[in-house]
Amino acid sequence: MSMVGQQEREWRVAGALIEQDGLLLLVANRRRGGQLEWTPPGGVIDPGETSTGALTREVREETGLIVESWTSTVYEVSVDFPDRGMRLGVEVFVAESWHGSMVFEDPDGIVEEGRFVDLGESAALLVSAPAWVREPVGVWLGGAIEPGARFEYMAKGTRPGNMTVERR
Repeated sequence: MSMVGQQEREWRVAGALIEQDGLLLLVANRRRGGQLEWTPPGGVIDPGETSTGALTREVREETGLIVESWTSTVYEVSVDFPDRGMRLGVEVFVAESWHGSMVFEDPDGIVEEGRFVDLGESAALLVSAPAWVREPVGVWLGGAIEPGARFEYMAKGTRPGNMTVERR
């Protein structure tokens, strides 16, 4: 089905990089098809919300943690889905200060668990995530992110499990 001539939907999302003692927080997201995806926490920016306001809300909902301050944007990701008439824009921030205990009672019923993982385990878990999550997080973990870095992808196909994703 062609989306030519139809309005393209724009999704704005914020992502959180939360570290503790050199470990990165990843959460397990149960997707519609039943598969589990490990990613950093984050979510959709609702109308009227700032990126960091949305991120603070999402992190609290998904993990129970309360973030008091964020860095400026660490990197951005954009994904075009031409076959779905959709575009995803992601801003990623690092939590500068936070507190609380992890509790997994996501009101959206997506996040099932989470844990702080080392570099090796994060690489193994991130294999389950889409390329537009896995690759930028990997670059960040490797310390190779340039200020203002942008990652751009094209995802062709209509079903998440059968998409062809290429970095532009």
